[in-house]
Amino acid sequence: MTSPLIPTADLAARLDAPDLRLIDASWHLDGRDGRPDFEAARLPGALFFDLEASSDPDSPLPHMLPGPAVFAARMGALGIAADDSIVVYDTVGIRSSARVWWMLRAMGAGDVRVLDGGLPKWLAEGRATESGPATPRPPATFEPAARAHMVADLDDVRATLSVAGQVLDARAADRFAGQAPEPRAGLRSGHMPGALNLPFPAILNADGTMKRGVGLAAAFSAAGVDPDRPVVTTCGSGVTAAILSLGLAELGRSSRLYDGSWAEWGGRADTEVVTA
Repeated sequence: MTSPLIPTADLAARLDAPDLRLIDASWHLDGRDGRPDFEAARLPGALFFDLEASSDPDSPLPHMLPGPAVFAARMGALGIAADDSIVVYDTVGIRSSARVWWMLRAMGAGDVRVLDGGLPKWLAEGRATESGPATPRPPATFEPAARAHMVADLDDVRATLSVAGQVLDARAADRFAGQAPEPRAGLRSGHMPGALNLPFPAILNADGTMKRGVGLAAAFSAAGVDPDRPVVTTCGSGVTAAILSLGLAELGRSSRLYDGSWAEWGGRADTEVVTA
């Protein structure tokens, strides 16, 4: 099994590979634009992926996965093809890079990995960066092949919960328990009945890299997850849920990501919410 993560040393050794495409996926929950981060310091040759601009423009929910044709046009304009060797990173460590990894995989890209530890680890090791506006790549053709089995919608989540299936929530424990308000206005506090809680930092190390092997498996086990059974990941708006999906992929397990996540579930009047 090929790991969905790539260590900084391994990436540094193949920066000159002709099929390598580096994507800076920096994004911030507070609405700050990630492009200033990108222009301040980025990996050599990296391209900037604008998460909001690359999401479904017609959905009232935040940064939902767009249709295959829209996504393919967006990636093609960046100069990225589905058969490229793609490495995604962000300026936090492993945050929005996991979401973009998931988007690319869900749209048919075959070789996508996340830089373990992201830009912070790269900088801490004194590795080369560049700054300023990036030089655009020539357009490419991204042939989409949507993988519907990676995406869950509201009905899928309801069906999973109705049979005591595993819905795994990446939000902080106090938000999951309904003891802290949601950062998005208009959303109820709490969680889906029967959902499990694994705050995403629990699968990361102090240096921003992801836990591996026994330590990673133990984090899922402590949350009550049976990795041999199907898992649907969820969070506030579908970003940090992808970190849990990435962790499951590192363990060789597949999952589905609930794209609407709490932004949808917590904002509806016809969904059950529990606390404590």
